[in-house]
Amino acid sequence: MRILGSGYPHIDLREANVLITGGGRGIGRATAELFADKGAHVVLGDVDKSAAEAAAAEIGAVACELDVRSRGRWDAVVTAVGRIDILVNNAGVMPAGAFLDEPDTVGQATVDINLWGLIHGMRAVAPGMVRRRRGHIVNVASLAGKVPVPGLAVYSASKFAAVGLSSTTRLEFAEYGVSVSCVLPSAVRTRLSSGMALGRGMPTVDPEDVAAAIVRTCATRKAEVAVPNYLGPVDIVLAAAPERAVHLVRRLFDGDRALHPADEQTRAEYERQIRSLS
Repeated sequence: MRILGSGYPHIDLREANVLITGGGRGIGRATAELFADKGAHVVLGDVDKSAAEAAAAEIGAVACELDVRSRGRWDAVVTAVGRIDILVNNAGVMPAGAFLDEPDTVGQATVDINLWGLIHGMRAVAPGMVRRRRGHIVNVASLAGKVPVPGLAVYSASKFAAVGLSSTTRLEFAEYGVSVSCVLPSAVRTRLSSGMALGRGMPTVDPEDVAAAIVRTCATRKAEVAVPNYLGPVDIVLAAAPERAVHLVRRLFDGDRALHPADEQTRAEYERQIRSLS
Protein backbone atom coordinates (compact mmCIF):
# COMPACT_ATOMS: atom_id res chain seq x y z
CA MET A 1 0.00 0.00 0.00
CA ARG A 2 1.23 3.47 -0.84
CA ILE A 3 1.24 5.65 2.27
CA LEU A 4 2.17 8.95 0.63
CA GLY A 5 -0.59 11.52 0.24
CA SER A 6 -4.06 9.96 0.50
CA GLY A 7 -2.83 6.46 -0.28
CA TYR A 8 -4.87 4.74 2.41
CA PRO A 9 -7.65 2.34 1.31
CA HIS A 10 -10.76 4.26 0.28
CA ILE A 11 -13.74 4.27 2.65
CA ASP A 12 -17.12 4.73 0.97
CA LEU A 13 -19.20 6.79 3.39
CA ARG A 14 -22.40 5.35 1.91
CA GLU A 15 -21.43 1.95 3.31
CA ALA A 16 -19.43 3.02 6.35
CA ASN A 17 -20.24 2.26 9.98
CA VAL A 18 -19.31 5.29 12.07
CA LEU A 19 -19.05 5.43 15.87
CA ILE A 20 -19.01 8.91 17.41
CA THR A 21 -18.42 9.57 21.10
CA GLY A 22 -19.96 12.57 22.80
CA GLY A 23 -22.59 12.27 20.09
CA GLY A 24 -25.55 13.69 21.97
CA ARG A 25 -24.60 17.35 21.61
CA GLY A 26 -22.31 19.90 20.03
CA ILE A 27 -19.56 18.73 17.73
CA GLY A 28 -20.54 15.08 18.08
CA ARG A 29 -24.12 15.66 17.06
CA ALA A 30 -23.18 17.96 14.17
CA THR A 31 -20.71 15.34 12.94
CA ALA A 32 -23.33 12.61 13.18
CA GLU A 33 -25.76 14.67 11.11
CA LEU A 34 -23.18 15.22 8.39
CA PHE A 35 -22.16 11.57 8.21
CA ALA A 36 -25.82 10.53 8.13
CA ASP A 37 -26.51 13.00 5.31
CA LYS A 38 -23.76 11.27 3.32
CA GLY A 39 -25.39 7.88 3.81
CA ALA A 40 -23.24 6.46 6.61
CA HIS A 41 -24.61 4.21 9.33
CA VAL A 42 -24.04 6.20 12.51
CA VAL A 43 -23.85 5.11 16.14
CA LEU A 44 -23.90 7.82 18.81
CA GLY A 45 -22.16 7.02 22.07
CA ASP A 46 -22.64 9.33 25.04
CA VAL A 47 -22.50 9.11 28.82
CA ASP A 48 -25.86 10.95 28.69
CA LYS A 49 -27.95 8.22 27.10
CA SER A 50 -31.10 10.35 26.86
CA ALA A 51 -29.24 13.05 24.90
CA ALA A 52 -27.82 10.40 22.55
CA GLU A 53 -31.25 8.83 22.05
CA ALA A 54 -32.88 12.19 21.31
CA ALA A 55 -30.19 13.08 18.77
CA ALA A 56 -30.27 9.63 17.18
CA ALA A 57 -34.05 9.78 16.77
CA GLU A 58 -33.80 13.05 14.85
CA ILE A 59 -30.80 12.03 12.76
CA GLY A 60 -31.78 8.45 11.98
CA ALA A 61 -28.89 6.95 13.92
CA VAL A 62 -28.44 4.43 16.73
CA ALA A 63 -27.73 5.49 20.31
CA CYS A 64 -25.80 3.75 23.06
CA GLU A 65 -24.67 4.66 26.53
CA LEU A 66 -20.89 5.02 26.58
CA ASP A 67 -18.74 6.36 29.38
CA VAL A 68 -15.42 6.61 27.53
CA ARG A 69 -13.50 6.16 30.80
CA SER A 70 -14.62 2.52 30.97
CA ARG A 71 -12.71 0.05 28.81
CA GLY A 72 -15.32 -2.58 29.63
CA ARG A 73 -18.09 -0.37 28.30
CA TRP A 74 -16.06 0.31 25.15
CA ASP A 75 -15.64 -3.42 24.54
CA ALA A 76 -19.37 -4.03 25.03
CA VAL A 77 -20.30 -1.28 22.55
CA VAL A 78 -17.81 -2.48 19.94
CA THR A 79 -19.10 -6.04 20.27
CA ALA A 80 -22.68 -4.84 19.83
CA VAL A 81 -21.91 -2.60 16.85
CA GLY A 82 -19.67 -5.01 14.97
CA ARG A 83 -17.58 -3.61 12.14
CA ILE A 84 -16.51 -0.01 12.69
CA ASP A 85 -15.01 1.74 9.69
CA ILE A 86 -14.65 5.20 11.21
CA LEU A 87 -14.17 6.09 14.87
CA VAL A 88 -14.60 9.71 15.95
CA ASN A 89 -13.20 10.17 19.46
CA ASN A 90 -14.96 13.41 20.31
CA ALA A 91 -16.13 13.18 23.94
CA GLY A 92 -14.42 15.70 26.18
CA VAL A 93 -14.73 18.15 29.06
CA MET A 94 -13.14 21.55 29.59
CA PRO A 95 -12.94 22.80 33.18
CA ALA A 96 -11.55 26.32 33.50
CA GLY A 97 -9.87 28.20 36.29
CA ALA A 98 -6.57 28.66 38.05
CA PHE A 99 -4.44 25.52 38.12
CA LEU A 100 -3.90 25.60 41.89
CA ASP A 101 -7.63 26.02 42.53
CA GLU A 102 -8.73 23.00 40.50
CA PRO A 103 -9.74 19.99 42.64
CA ASP A 104 -7.74 16.83 42.01
CA THR A 105 -10.95 14.96 41.19
CA VAL A 106 -11.75 17.39 38.38
CA GLY A 107 -8.25 17.15 36.95
CA GLN A 108 -8.42 13.36 37.11
CA ALA A 109 -11.78 13.31 35.31
CA THR A 110 -10.38 15.63 32.63
CA VAL A 111 -7.44 13.33 31.91
CA ASP A 112 -9.60 10.20 32.11
CA ILE A 113 -12.14 11.54 29.60
CA ASN A 114 -9.95 13.59 27.28
CA LEU A 115 -6.98 11.21 27.11
CA TRP A 116 -7.88 7.78 28.44
CA GLY A 117 -11.17 7.99 26.54
CA LEU A 118 -9.13 8.13 23.33
CA ILE A 119 -6.76 5.37 24.44
CA HIS A 120 -9.59 3.01 25.43
CA GLY A 121 -11.47 3.75 22.22
CA MET A 122 -8.50 3.16 19.96
CA ARG A 123 -7.53 -0.05 21.75
CA ALA A 124 -11.09 -1.32 21.49
CA VAL A 125 -11.68 -0.38 17.84
CA ALA A 126 -8.30 -0.37 16.07
CA PRO A 127 -7.63 -4.15 16.27
CA GLY A 128 -10.62 -4.82 14.03
CA MET A 129 -9.46 -2.17 11.59
CA VAL A 130 -5.96 -3.64 11.55
CA ARG A 131 -7.33 -7.13 10.82
CA ARG A 132 -9.37 -5.75 7.91
CA ARG A 133 -6.46 -3.51 6.87
CA ARG A 134 -8.82 -0.59 6.49
CA GLY A 135 -10.17 2.10 8.78
CA HIS A 136 -9.97 5.69 9.93
CA ILE A 137 -9.77 7.20 13.41
CA VAL A 138 -10.35 10.88 14.18
CA ASN A 139 -9.27 12.23 17.55
CA VAL A 140 -10.83 15.60 18.32
CA ALA A 141 -8.23 17.56 20.28
CA SER A 142 -7.95 21.36 20.42
CA LEU A 143 -5.62 24.16 19.47
CA ALA A 144 -5.08 24.26 23.23
CA GLY A 145 -3.13 21.08 22.51
CA LYS A 146 -0.61 23.21 20.62
CA VAL A 147 -0.87 26.58 22.35
CA PRO A 148 -0.88 27.01 26.16
CA VAL A 149 -3.91 28.81 27.54
CA PRO A 150 -3.87 30.18 31.13
CA GLY A 151 -6.85 28.84 33.01
CA LEU A 152 -6.93 25.59 31.04
CA ALA A 153 -3.78 23.91 32.34
CA VAL A 154 -4.95 20.32 32.81
CA TYR A 155 -7.30 20.55 29.84
CA SER A 156 -4.39 21.75 27.70
CA ALA A 157 -2.20 18.96 29.07
CA SER A 158 -4.81 16.39 28.05
CA LYS A 159 -5.03 17.88 24.56
CA PHE A 160 -1.24 18.10 24.12
CA ALA A 161 -1.26 14.39 25.02
CA ALA A 162 -4.03 13.72 22.50
CA VAL A 163 -1.93 15.31 19.76
CA GLY A 164 1.07 13.14 20.66
CA LEU A 165 -1.06 10.01 20.90
CA SER A 166 -2.56 10.67 17.48
CA SER A 167 0.72 11.35 15.70
CA THR A 168 2.42 8.28 17.17
CA THR A 169 -0.38 5.79 16.59
CA ARG A 170 -0.70 7.14 13.04
CA LEU A 171 2.84 5.90 12.41
CA GLU A 172 2.13 2.53 14.03
CA PHE A 173 -1.11 1.87 12.14
CA ALA A 174 -0.11 3.17 8.70
CA GLU A 175 1.31 -0.11 7.40
CA TYR A 176 -2.06 -1.77 8.09
CA GLY A 177 -4.05 0.73 6.04
CA VAL A 178 -5.49 2.44 9.13
CA SER A 179 -5.20 6.22 9.31
CA VAL A 180 -5.34 8.50 12.35
CA SER A 181 -6.22 12.18 12.03
CA CYS A 182 -6.18 14.79 14.78
CA VAL A 183 -8.61 17.72 14.49
CA LEU A 184 -7.73 20.84 16.45
CA PRO A 185 -10.51 23.40 16.77
CA SER A 186 -10.13 26.88 18.13
CA ALA A 187 -12.86 28.04 20.53
CA VAL A 188 -16.13 26.34 19.62
CA ARG A 189 -19.62 27.59 20.41
CA THR A 190 -20.71 24.58 22.47
CA ARG A 191 -21.53 23.74 26.07
CA LEU A 192 -17.82 23.36 26.85
CA SER A 193 -17.27 27.10 26.34
CA SER A 194 -20.49 28.18 28.06
CA GLY A 195 -20.08 31.35 30.10
CA MET A 196 -16.66 32.13 28.64
CA ALA A 197 -15.87 35.25 26.62
CA LEU A 198 -15.59 34.35 22.94
CA GLY A 199 -14.57 36.47 19.99
CA ARG A 200 -12.63 39.71 20.62
CA GLY A 201 -9.70 38.52 18.54
CA MET A 202 -10.08 34.83 19.37
CA PRO A 203 -11.06 32.79 16.29
CA THR A 204 -14.36 31.14 17.14
CA VAL A 205 -16.11 28.43 15.14
CA ASP A 206 -19.41 26.55 15.17
CA PRO A 207 -19.81 22.80 15.72
CA GLU A 208 -20.74 22.45 12.04
CA ASP A 209 -17.33 23.84 11.03
CA VAL A 210 -15.56 21.19 13.08
CA ALA A 211 -17.90 18.48 11.79
CA ALA A 212 -17.05 19.42 8.20
CA ALA A 213 -13.32 19.18 8.99
CA ILE A 214 -13.80 15.76 10.60
CA VAL A 215 -15.67 14.37 7.62
CA ARG A 216 -13.12 15.80 5.18
CA THR A 217 -10.35 13.81 6.85
CA CYS A 218 -12.07 10.63 5.67
CA ALA A 219 -11.01 11.62 2.15
CA THR A 220 -7.76 13.51 2.76
CA ARG A 221 -6.55 11.38 5.70
CA LYS A 222 -4.45 14.34 6.83
CA ALA A 223 -2.48 13.91 10.03
CA GLU A 224 -3.59 17.21 11.60
CA VAL A 225 -6.30 19.70 10.72
CA ALA A 226 -6.80 23.02 12.48
CA VAL A 227 -10.22 24.69 12.52
CA PRO A 228 -10.06 27.32 11.14
CA ASN A 229 -7.40 25.98 8.81
CA TYR A 230 -5.22 29.12 8.79
CA LEU A 231 -4.30 28.52 12.44
CA GLY A 232 -2.40 25.34 11.58
CA PRO A 233 1.11 26.82 12.01
CA VAL A 234 0.26 28.92 15.10
CA ASP A 235 2.45 26.82 17.41
CA ILE A 236 5.44 27.29 15.11
CA VAL A 237 4.86 31.05 14.98
CA LEU A 238 4.60 31.29 18.77
CA ALA A 239 7.73 29.19 19.25
CA ALA A 240 9.71 31.46 16.92
CA ALA A 241 8.43 34.75 18.33
CA PRO A 242 10.17 36.53 21.24
CA GLU A 243 8.46 35.79 24.55
CA ARG A 244 7.80 39.47 25.26
CA ALA A 245 6.04 39.83 21.92
CA VAL A 246 3.90 36.80 22.69
CA HIS A 247 2.93 38.25 26.08
CA LEU A 248 2.00 41.53 24.43
CA VAL A 249 -0.24 39.79 21.92
CA ARG A 250 -1.86 37.77 24.70
CA ARG A 251 -2.68 40.98 26.58
CA LEU A 252 -4.11 42.62 23.46
CA PHE A 253 -6.41 39.66 22.85
CA ASP A 254 -7.29 38.97 26.48
CA GLY A 255 -5.26 35.78 26.64
CA ASP A 256 -6.23 35.19 30.28
CA ARG A 257 -9.96 35.14 29.61
CA ALA A 258 -10.30 31.50 30.71
CA LEU A 259 -9.46 32.68 34.23
CA HIS A 260 -12.29 35.23 34.18
CA PRO A 261 -15.63 33.95 32.76
CA ALA A 262 -17.92 36.51 31.18
CA ASP A 263 -20.97 34.83 32.70
CA GLU A 264 -19.96 33.38 36.05
CA GLN A 265 -23.34 31.77 36.77
CA THR A 266 -23.48 29.93 33.45
CA ARG A 267 -19.87 28.84 33.75
CA ALA A 268 -20.41 27.65 37.32
CA GLU A 269 -23.27 25.44 36.16
CA TYR A 270 -21.03 23.75 33.59
CA GLU A 271 -18.28 23.30 36.18
CA ARG A 272 -20.82 21.63 38.48
CA GLN A 273 -21.69 19.22 35.70
CA ILE A 274 -18.03 18.25 35.37
CA ARG A 275 -17.75 17.71 39.11
CA SER A 276 -20.74 15.35 38.94
CA LEU A 277 -18.72 13.15 36.56
CA SER A 278 -15.65 12.99 38.80
